[in-house]
Amino acid sequence: MVSVSSGGARTLSVRNHDRDLAGLTYVYPVLSRRAGGVSVGINLNPNNACNWHCVYCQVPDLVRGKAPAIDLARLETELRGFLDDLVHGDWMQRFVPEGARAIRDIAFSGNGEPTSAVEFPQAVGLVLRLREEFGLAGAGKAAAAVPLRLITNGSLMTQARVQDGIRRLGEAGGEVWFKIDGGTAAAIERINGVHLDPEAVVRHLACCTALCTTWVQTCMFRWDGEAPSAADIDAYLDVLARGRSAGLAGVLLYGVARQSMQPEAARITPLTADELEGIGERIKEKGLTVRVSP
Repeated sequence: MVSVSSGGARTLSVRNHDRDLAGLTYVYPVLSRRAGGVSVGINLNPNNACNWHCVYCQVPDLVRGKAPAIDLARLETELRGFLDDLVHGDWMQRFVPEGARAIRDIAFSGNGEPTSAVEFPQAVGLVLRLREEFGLAGAGKAAAAVPLRLITNGSLMTQARVQDGIRRLGEAGGEVWFKIDGGTAAAIERINGVHLDPEAVVRHLACCTALCTTWVQTCMFRWDGEAPSAADIDAYLDVLARGRSAGLAGVLLYGVARQSMQPEAARITPLTADELEGIGERIKEKGLTVRVSP
């Protein structure tokens, strides 16, 4: 059994998403403000490699690349040990603030794009099996199922193995949180560090919504002191409107709550809660559900 440590932390915090908190390679806990409790993170990018470079990313020493080969046996050992401590041990009492001691999800979200792992669909199957093993799948008289989520930039949606993994998520009642931060090629390049046509974003989003319940996840902030322009918001809303027609569940809109670890960090400052709520109202006008987390 892999030993689960506290990493020296007294309690989890929404401002501390340290992937080393539990002392494991692939599994880490966070207190998620959007999920509203403990999220059991699955990090398939322990090499800090991602095919995007988002300016607000909290991953230190981020590099361009993809996930390394995944040791599925180690992933299983780590996740089984950690779930055992959460479900049968006292980890919650030791490290989670009172009022937040609930497992809200198991999420593929780590130090890079999780779907870049060749073993992504196998990892999904493994997590689903362990969720069942620990009584977290909501069967019989048990409590509601702990959802399985994928947090992704959606860039690899055309690959068959990625679609296979997302299809497994969908069949198990899971969700995808699909990153869209801008509606123009210029905004996407500035925020996410990639050359990407918004039309491709729409196509990838439509593919994802056909396979699994999908929410758009959006981070908005001030850039060099300036809030997103009216034109930028309009272009973003246009992408969302086309996503709505494809069956999009809604939008998770949030601001910056933790320090970026990227060179652009000094250029990023938070929007006010009222500014984010105002953008949220614009999204609602498109007929979409929206959850705002300042």
